[in-house]
Amino acid sequence: MSARILLATRSAGKLRELIPLFADAGLAPVTLEEAGIPELPEEEHLEEFPTFEENALAKARYFFARAGGMAVVADDSGLEVAHLHGAPGVRTKRWSGRTDLTGQPLDDANNATLQRALEGAPDRSARYVCVAAYVDAKGARTARGESAGHILDAPRGSGGFGYDPYFYSDELGVTFAEAARKDKERVSHRGRAFARLLAEMARR
Repeated sequence: MSARILLATRSAGKLRELIPLFADAGLAPVTLEEAGIPELPEEEHLEEFPTFEENALAKARYFFARAGGMAVVADDSGLEVAHLHGAPGVRTKRWSGRTDLTGQPLDDANNATLQRALEGAPDRSARYVCVAAYVDAKGARTARGESAGHILDAPRGSGGFGYDPYFYSDELGVTFAEAARKDKERVSHRGRAFARLLAEMARR
């Protein structure tokens, strides 16, 4: 495993979750900001593939090319809702179509779109999916994590980000926005994917 690893995300929410997870593994990843890698418009078009695996690898390979040989980890994650036949899926981040928004305003718009789509639905079961990807000079590998739950009709909790206030975890009995960091990390899609990826990286 490379001594220096670039954590290829500009999401503040993901950084809050992933940096402690890497720290628990004895690693201190470098953020894009710390690496001095400026944001470019083309980054908006990295995740245009039909699967989480393809999107995660596309992002990791893109930033590996920009990172001067530093190993890179990246991910693609999303929410799959049974009533919506797996949507929003890989379109989770921009499901509302509000390309003019970022951060909390975008989260709010996406959640409003989700609630409208599920109005009157008898089945609100859902799962979060994450695929984490690692790329270095030797090649690439991925790891997948999933977490089951259902979508509430009102938000609960002030933690997390994205759809977390509405996602009630079957395993925890609370929403991801209510869960303590360690509890969420243990059962979340992202926690599971990166735990598996870190284990794979340690064997390299």
